[in-house]
Amino acid sequence: MTKTTLNVLFKKMQKDDKKEVLEFHVQGNELPNTQELVGLAGSIVILNVEESKAGTFNAEFVSVQKDSKKTTLKFNIKGDSDDKVIKLYPHAGRSVTLFMEPSQMSVDDFYDEDDHEGVEYKIEKDGTASVSPNQMTLDDVAQDEENEDQVDSDKTDDEENDDPFGQVTLSDDDSLE
Repeated sequence: MTKTTLNVLFKKMQKDDKKEVLEFHVQGNELPNTQELVGLAGSIVILNVEESKAGTFNAEFVSVQKDSKKTTLKFNIKGDSDDKVIKLYPHAGRSVTLFMEPSQMSVDDFYDEDDHEGVEYKIEKDGTASVSPNQMTLDDVAQDEENEDQVDSDKTDDEENDDPFGQVTLSDDDSLE
């Protein structure tokens, strides 16, 4: 499916614990690309509200509900998009043009996106990336693994030497009295 353009009423925005809920209404019985829209429900889409400064953003296309007067489209936007959502507020309650296209992101990726800890870096003017001097290198990892192997080897040797019954040498002069 390519980009879909819909003339909709931006009915409401509602803040939830971790997300914003956006609701749009398409007036009348005619909904362009009905089958494609129904197929997109439950997936992640890329939205853009024309004339808003929010730009494009990912949203979960929660549902399409149709009754005799209108079709309701509901979307969830994650809370980390607050700066973009704020730019949508002036358009709530008005007729807007909504651009929508499918995203390659899965719903699981959409909600798990925050869990990733990346490496902090800075892009220099020459295009190279510089990381913190405290950042662990691959050589450090290899050295740590070698040290762990050595510690494990030493523990095994110590455990064998700690056995009170292991390798006791008795001479003929020793008695068991």
